[in-house]
Amino acid sequence: MLSIAILLGSFVANAAMFTPSDSAKDAALYSHIVSRVNEIQSMDKTTLTENNKADLRKELKGMKKQAGGLDKRVYLSVGAVIIIILLLILLLR
Repeated sequence: MLSIAILLGSFVANAAMFTPSDSAKDAALYSHIVSRVNEIQSMDKTTLTENNKADLRKELKGMKKQAGGLDKRVYLSVGAVIIIILLLILLLR
């Protein structure tokens, strides 16, 4: 029983750190987003009009949404881990 809890605990600890291998397309998209954000950060925005600034904000928000979809990690809260362990204990008795 204790070995199952230890095994599950180590699995849960490693689940948050496990990242599946990204495809080449995701890696290329990520590098494009990073380079574009760096380019926007280095721009002189004082000479831009309000419309251009709004367009940049929209572009950055869109890239943030795209980049959010690239994260493929699995997160488990402490409460979820406790519930899983308790269910396993109850089911394996």
